Amino acid sequence: MSGGAPGGAGVRRPEPEGEPGWVLGVDSGGSGLRVALARADGSAVPSDGLTRDLGEPVRTGPRGIEPAAMLGRLLPAARALLTAAGSAGPPVAVCVGAAGMATLGEGLRAELPGAFARELDVRRLALAADGVTAYAGALGEAPGAVVAAGTGMIAMGTDLRAWRRADGWGHLLGDCGGGAWIGRAGLEAAMRAADGREGGSAALRERAEAVFGAPLSELPGQLYPRQDRPAVLASFAPEVARCAPRDAVAAGVLRAAGREIARSAAAVCPPGEGARVALTGGLFRLGEGLLGPVREELAARLPLAREVPSPGDPLRGALLVADRLARGTLVLPRDRPLLTVAAHLTSESVL
Repeated sequence: MSGGAPGGAGVRRPEPEGEPGWVLGVDSGGSGLRVALARADGSAVPSDGLTRDLGEPVRTGPRGIEPAAMLGRLLPAARALLTAAGSAGPPVAVCVGAAGMATLGEGLRAELPGAFARELDVRRLALAADGVTAYAGALGEAPGAVVAAGTGMIAMGTDLRAWRRADGWGHLLGDCGGGAWIGRAGLEAAMRAADGREGGSAALRERAEAVFGAPLSELPGQLYPRQDRPAVLASFAPEVARCAPRDAVAAGVLRAAGREIARSAAAVCPPGEGARVALTGGLFRLGEGLLGPVREELAARLPLAREVPSPGDPLRGALLVADRLARGTLVLPRDRPLLTVAAHLTSESVL
């Protein structure tokens, strides 16, 4: 076994006999980075006090999601969690779920496996798109469709033979109906009002000036240079929802978002009666102004499907994938852009 690199000391011994060990789950999303430990006992529930919110999203550079930026924050947090858990050994499995893994994850697939093997002596690793971990958190390993909507928006469906994906293409090319999409549409309506153009909203203009603390003519200079533009755009989505009950333009933005979300769900849902659809992600906390249009559109597009509650989020989904990988029972379909796994990592491994 490897493990001689700096930082790995103290987590290489096996767990005491009879202990199930720990699995590590990571959720790297458009709004931040989170990590948690759970017992490898089939529950996939984060243990009390063993979840950490590591703040801002991981940077994206010319190679995609920056592995060094993720590892520099993730590895110290993982060590701290293992210490807090009183673990005498490394995690028996790890799952990293990341927004953009499918299209921007080559650097992660090249560098994370070897780094986890060297630094934490990890032997089993799964790298997944955040849509896959959202699916696992919502439906486990059952067939169906899941919409994961937060800063971005992706729909994932599977019959357990193959994945179907819709959207998740980022705030410039897609994520239609997601938080950044709603926020951008709301800010566009505010800018229209500032210009005196048709389609503007005075209510959204007022809220935009209050939120950003400046005349809207200064907003491009505030927004365009930022690396976290999707999160900044998404931060305005709650303002659109607050204005919707009294502003027809804001209400129209939410109706359009509902149509887009339902279109993506319909594109990936397995055919046939009884298919299950789950809605997950922080965006749905916007309330009935968004949920109402989504459900109306789902009823029209998927009349044989049944919406079910989502018991877990993408972080819990990452823990579930790690738990099943630790047990050798993972049945979710492998797909290199969406879900890649390794059971015998070394310091030279890539996925």
